[in-house]
Amino acid sequence: MLNIVAIMGRMASDAQLRTTQSGKSVASFRVACDRVRKDANGQNQTDWLDVVAWDKTANFVSRYFSKGSMVAVTGRLQSRNYQDKNGNNRTAIEIVANQVSFCGEKKQDTKSFPPANENALNFAQGSNANSRRLRARKICLGYLIKRVGRFMTFMV
Repeated sequence: MLNIVAIMGRMASDAQLRTTQSGKSVASFRVACDRVRKDANGQNQTDWLDVVAWDKTANFVSRYFSKGSMVAVTGRLQSRNYQDKNGNNRTAIEIVANQVSFCGEKKQDTKSFPPANENALNFAQGSNANSRRLRARKICLGYLIKRVGRFMTFMV
Protein backbone atom coordinates (compact mmCIF):
# COMPACT_ATOMS: atom_id res chain seq x y z
CA MET A 1 0.00 0.00 0.00
CA LEU A 2 1.07 3.55 -0.64
CA ASN A 3 0.40 6.37 1.83
CA ILE A 4 2.31 9.55 0.95
CA VAL A 5 1.26 13.13 1.61
CA ALA A 6 3.08 16.26 0.48
CA ILE A 7 1.64 19.69 1.29
CA MET A 8 2.82 23.28 1.22
CA GLY A 9 1.12 26.06 3.14
CA ARG A 10 1.31 28.49 6.03
CA MET A 11 1.23 27.54 9.69
CA ALA A 12 -2.08 28.67 11.20
CA SER A 13 -0.59 28.95 14.69
CA ASP A 14 2.57 28.16 16.62
CA ALA A 15 3.24 24.44 17.13
CA GLN A 16 2.18 22.99 20.48
CA LEU A 17 5.06 20.94 21.85
CA ARG A 18 4.29 18.25 24.44
CA THR A 19 6.15 15.31 25.92
CA THR A 20 4.60 11.86 26.27
CA GLN A 21 4.87 9.81 29.46
CA SER A 22 7.62 7.78 27.80
CA GLY A 23 9.63 10.98 27.14
CA LYS A 24 8.99 11.41 23.40
CA SER A 25 8.43 14.90 22.00
CA VAL A 26 5.30 15.48 19.93
CA ALA A 27 4.30 18.71 18.21
CA SER A 28 0.90 19.40 16.70
CA PHE A 29 0.09 22.26 14.37
CA ARG A 30 -2.28 23.21 11.59
CA VAL A 31 -1.33 24.17 8.04
CA ALA A 32 -3.53 26.36 5.82
CA CYS A 33 -3.26 25.08 2.26
CA ASP A 34 -4.98 27.09 -0.51
CA ARG A 35 -6.79 25.22 -3.25
CA VAL A 36 -6.09 26.03 -6.88
CA ARG A 37 -9.74 26.59 -7.80
CA LYS A 38 -12.04 29.25 -6.42
CA ASP A 39 -15.58 28.70 -5.20
CA ALA A 40 -18.76 29.90 -6.99
CA ASN A 41 -18.36 33.39 -5.45
CA GLY A 42 -14.79 33.73 -6.71
CA GLN A 43 -13.30 33.34 -3.24
CA ASN A 44 -10.18 31.29 -2.54
CA GLN A 45 -10.81 28.01 -0.74
CA THR A 46 -8.48 26.88 2.02
CA ASP A 47 -8.00 23.46 3.56
CA TRP A 48 -6.95 23.46 7.24
CA LEU A 49 -4.84 20.35 7.73
CA ASP A 50 -3.77 18.98 11.12
CA VAL A 51 -0.15 17.83 11.30
CA VAL A 52 1.65 15.84 14.02
CA ALA A 53 5.45 15.61 14.24
CA TRP A 54 7.43 13.35 16.57
CA ASP A 55 10.87 13.37 18.24
CA LYS A 56 13.54 15.48 16.47
CA THR A 57 11.08 16.75 13.88
CA ALA A 58 8.77 17.96 16.66
CA ASN A 59 11.59 19.84 18.38
CA PHE A 60 12.72 21.33 15.04
CA VAL A 61 9.21 22.59 14.20
CA SER A 62 8.55 24.09 17.61
CA ARG A 63 11.93 25.84 17.66
CA TYR A 64 12.20 27.29 14.14
CA PHE A 65 8.65 27.74 12.82
CA SER A 66 5.91 30.09 13.96
CA LYS A 67 2.46 31.25 12.92
CA GLY A 68 2.51 32.41 9.29
CA SER A 69 5.66 30.48 8.32
CA MET A 70 5.51 28.89 4.86
CA VAL A 71 6.26 25.18 5.30
CA ALA A 72 6.57 22.06 3.17
CA VAL A 73 5.50 18.85 4.90
CA THR A 74 5.99 15.30 3.69
CA GLY A 75 4.55 12.38 5.59
CA ARG A 76 1.62 9.98 5.74
CA LEU A 77 -2.09 10.25 6.43
CA GLN A 78 -3.39 8.69 9.65
CA SER A 79 -6.81 8.36 11.25
CA ARG A 80 -7.53 7.74 14.91
CA ASN A 81 -10.64 7.37 17.05
CA TYR A 82 -11.23 9.11 20.36
CA GLN A 83 -14.01 10.27 22.69
CA ASP A 84 -14.66 13.98 23.16
CA LYS A 85 -15.50 15.67 26.48
CA ASN A 86 -19.19 14.77 26.08
CA GLY A 87 -18.43 11.07 25.51
CA ASN A 88 -19.16 11.17 21.76
CA ASN A 89 -17.03 9.00 19.48
CA ARG A 90 -14.96 11.06 17.03
CA THR A 91 -12.47 10.36 14.25
CA ALA A 92 -9.45 12.57 13.65
CA ILE A 93 -7.57 12.52 10.36
CA GLU A 94 -4.10 14.03 10.49
CA ILE A 95 -0.78 14.07 8.68
CA VAL A 96 2.11 12.42 10.50
CA ALA A 97 5.14 14.39 9.34
CA ASN A 98 8.33 12.64 8.27
CA GLN A 99 9.98 15.90 7.27
CA VAL A 100 9.13 19.59 7.63
CA SER A 101 11.09 22.08 5.56
CA PHE A 102 11.36 25.84 5.22
CA CYS A 103 9.54 27.25 2.21
CA GLY A 104 9.47 30.79 0.91
CA GLU A 105 11.51 33.70 2.04
CA LYS A 106 12.43 34.62 5.58
CA LYS A 107 10.24 37.21 7.26
CA GLN A 108 11.90 40.55 7.83
CA ASP A 109 11.12 42.98 10.59
CA THR A 110 10.93 46.34 8.80
CA LYS A 111 10.46 48.21 12.09
CA SER A 112 13.90 47.18 13.36
CA PHE A 113 15.72 48.24 10.22
CA PRO A 114 13.97 51.20 8.58
CA PRO A 115 14.88 51.87 4.94
CA ALA A 116 17.23 54.73 4.11
CA ASN A 117 14.51 56.40 2.07
CA GLU A 118 11.02 55.82 0.74
CA ASN A 119 12.31 54.51 -2.61
CA ALA A 120 14.10 51.68 -0.81
CA LEU A 121 10.84 50.74 0.92
CA ASN A 122 8.95 50.75 -2.40
CA PHE A 123 11.64 48.58 -3.98
CA ALA A 124 11.55 46.08 -1.09
CA GLN A 125 7.76 45.80 -1.17
CA GLY A 126 7.30 46.06 -4.95
CA SER A 127 7.31 43.55 -7.76
CA ASN A 128 10.81 42.38 -6.82
CA ALA A 129 9.46 40.98 -3.54
CA ASN A 130 6.65 39.22 -5.41
CA SER A 131 9.06 37.63 -7.89
CA ARG A 132 11.33 36.44 -5.05
CA ARG A 133 8.31 34.95 -3.27
CA LEU A 134 7.18 33.17 -6.45
CA ARG A 135 10.71 31.87 -7.12
CA ALA A 136 10.96 30.54 -3.54
CA ARG A 137 7.63 28.73 -3.89
CA LYS A 138 8.72 27.14 -7.17
CA ILE A 139 11.93 25.91 -5.54
CA CYS A 140 9.98 24.47 -2.60
CA LEU A 141 7.44 22.80 -4.89
CA GLY A 142 10.29 21.32 -6.94
CA TYR A 143 11.78 19.94 -3.72
CA LEU A 144 8.48 18.27 -2.77
CA ILE A 145 8.07 16.74 -6.22
CA LYS A 146 11.65 15.45 -6.20
CA ARG A 147 11.23 13.98 -2.70
CA VAL A 148 7.97 12.17 -3.51
CA GLY A 149 9.35 11.05 -6.91
CA ARG A 150 12.44 9.58 -5.22
CA PHE A 151 10.19 7.61 -2.88
CA MET A 152 8.01 6.41 -5.76
CA THR A 153 11.13 5.20 -7.63
CA PHE A 154 12.20 3.32 -4.52
CA MET A 155 8.79 1.63 -4.27
CA VAL A 156 8.82 0.33 -7.85
